[in-house]
Amino acid sequence: MAKKQDNPNYKVIAENRRARYDYAIEDDLEVGIMLMGSEVKSLRIGQSNIAESYASVDDGELWLTNAYIAPYEQAKTWGHEERRKRKLLVSKKELARLWNDTQRKGMTLVPLLMYFNHRGLVKLKIGIAKGKKLHDKRATDAKRDWNRQKQRLLRQNS
Repeated sequence: MAKKQDNPNYKVIAENRRARYDYAIEDDLEVGIMLMGSEVKSLRIGQSNIAESYASVDDGELWLTNAYIAPYEQAKTWGHEERRKRKLLVSKKELARLWNDTQRKGMTLVPLLMYFNHRGLVKLKIGIAKGKKLHDKRATDAKRDWNRQKQRLLRQNS
């Protein structure tokens, strides 16, 4: 299979950069998403935001809540609601594992990345995460700052 960067169809639509700061991502999963035609056309233009969204297991189905996809201007009559709940597509085995992680282990399902895959289909990468406390965030910041300083020192001495 070709690398994602080499493929002309692969394109990142939206990224949740804040998720890695607020959550400790333990595992991730690629899922499909059910969209209307006007939503796909709006995504091709690149008008979406998944920063405030989350995924949840409700009634045996996986749903993406509060994801923003801008309205498509040419589809006024048959347009879509901007922040509607969208069904995510996973296998029954994965759904059972996600339900177990969220209900029993207290994990959170956080959308990390929305993209067009090599076939041109919209996919969503979901992280199975645990929320970080304030001291965990500070420790992450300190570690990142130390690594930056270390790289500067190594470049300076070379």
